[in-house]
Amino acid sequence: MTREFSQEQLRVRPSSREDAVVASAQLHFERTLVRVRGELVGSVAALEHPRNLETANYGEVFLRDNVPVMLYLLVQGRFDIVRHFLTVCLDLQSSTYQTRGVFPTSFVETDGKLIADYGQRSIGRITSVDASLWWPVVCWLYVQRSRDRAFGASQRVQRGVQLLLDLVLHPTFEGTPVLFVPDCSFMIDRPMDVWGAPLEIEVLLYGCLRSCSRLMELAQESHVSRLLDQRLVLTRQWVHDLRSFLLKHYWVTSKTMQLLRRRPTEQYGDHQHENVFNVQPQVIPPWLQDWLENRGGYLIGNMRTGRPDFRFYSLGNSLACLFGLLTAPQQRALFRLVLHNRQHLMAQMPMRICHPPLEGDEWMGKTGSDPKNWPWSYHNAGHWPSLLWFLGGAVLLHQQRHRQADSLLMGQMNSLLEECYWSQLNQLPRQQWAEYFDGPTGTWVGQQARTYQTWTIVGFLLMHHLLRVKPGDATLLDIEA
Repeated sequence: MTREFSQEQLRVRPSSREDAVVASAQLHFERTLVRVRGELVGSVAALEHPRNLETANYGEVFLRDNVPVMLYLLVQGRFDIVRHFLTVCLDLQSSTYQTRGVFPTSFVETDGKLIADYGQRSIGRITSVDASLWWPVVCWLYVQRSRDRAFGASQRVQRGVQLLLDLVLHPTFEGTPVLFVPDCSFMIDRPMDVWGAPLEIEVLLYGCLRSCSRLMELAQESHVSRLLDQRLVLTRQWVHDLRSFLLKHYWVTSKTMQLLRRRPTEQYGDHQHENVFNVQPQVIPPWLQDWLENRGGYLIGNMRTGRPDFRFYSLGNSLACLFGLLTAPQQRALFRLVLHNRQHLMAQMPMRICHPPLEGDEWMGKTGSDPKNWPWSYHNAGHWPSLLWFLGGAVLLHQQRHRQADSLLMGQMNSLLEECYWSQLNQLPRQQWAEYFDGPTGTWVGQQARTYQTWTIVGFLLMHHLLRVKPGDATLLDIEA
């Protein structure tokens, strides 16, 4: 495991070059924007580095990567680009029998022809589930910010929403309200033993369903439809059931862990089960006790029968705050956990994607000896600067919602965000805005990391905007505003 850092080692000195770095990042960002059908539509995944001619599919417009891009364009008031992006994604929504309703992972215009990827160009040839779940969220945030309610209520948008809901809410053999997906089907796109109901997908599903409900409400205002009313009732019920399920089975604190350790196992029959997933106390990892401390809490990575995944995933937990899945006290428990474990999660390049890594035989067996997911690299506890703004947005949005809550804790979180911001400002330009960083301290540029990665650049710009330009814009991230 990683070595401990003292508070002195974690402090980062401010830089007098802040304005120059921000201006340079903005120029890089403008270079990432590309046109489709003659109009700006979004950003490529990474700018081509002069010394690196191998671009793979990093020159395409990825829906997942463009989420922070669209939000940054929204705070700039560049609504036309966001609307065009949403429209192109709608045009490419799959109509084939097996994947009907799925949005593309990425797309590119070649010789005047629009080519979409639904997973066939990925390493595992697996469809990205998160791309589809992100689209309604971005669409609703666009409608809120731009006041373009006519677009949200339009027949094209409503048809896209219904096609997606037909896919997501389709009956399965599983009775729980979660969405089951294979390994490699979201941001963690290489084998990491995250199959089943991984946290990031379930929280995204929650945000997706809430956003779909708000979009359907727009259509409900303009015309009465019994089918729409029924779908709206079903979706709202699913949102309620999903949130209850995640808070019951995924949320852990020191107190809930003590209860879990003492629950009976091997429960049969149809009576009220205390241990629904038959979790044996032996599977609870020893590092969890110090990780949780006394007042910390978080949503675990996965819940499967007899095999809970207690790893901490930064994106899923940050989104749970932004989407309002966690209650206010639970969000503050999460912030305490981040502060307590800052040497693990922040280290020298904020922030780590998950903790702890798979190592040794576990890494070999569960990742297929994937060289990119070597311990402390890529998605196996690598450090991704693009994740910091999600946490930063969650903290700032919490302050906007709950102005009187635990001022000491929120002051500490603000100080942490400042240090992380300065750390990125000092390092990222020198490291050519790399995609991810390796090692227990996140010091080394990732072995296969692309440079001038778009969501590294735009993530920094979003963090700068929320900390320096207009902190009130954190409300943009509130899907219930």
